[in-house]
Amino acid sequence: MPIFTHIMVGSNDKEKSKAFYDAVLAPLGIKNMGTFGDARTLIYGVNQPEFWVTSPANGQPATHANGGTIGFIAPSRKAVHEFHAGGIANGGTCEGEPGPRDFAPTAYAAYLRDPDGNKICTYCMKPE
Repeated sequence: MPIFTHIMVGSNDKEKSKAFYDAVLAPLGIKNMGTFGDARTLIYGVNQPEFWVTSPANGQPATHANGGTIGFIAPSRKAVHEFHAGGIANGGTCEGEPGPRDFAPTAYAAYLRDPDGNKICTYCMKPE
């Protein structure tokens, strides 16, 4: 059974966030499922909305978590590279180039910050 209903990050520019997340999540098989509620929230998922991008309800600027990272499953090492390239091309910044990670023999990952500074990554744990 899942332990989350969803994970949400804040955004100060919905259009920039849409371009960024459409580019990085598509290679992972995660779809843009439209908007939720008052249309200020973008929703992404595979079979149901699980990852949400929204402007803060209190009207204050969105800020990122210090020490927080959201990790997505990549179906292949190629998808890790596509995730990273798509993010860089759409206003993201590199927090870790695609490549092997030493904590597990098959770990292969890439890290990005989205246009609002939220840190995300993707991992493929399959052997080459």
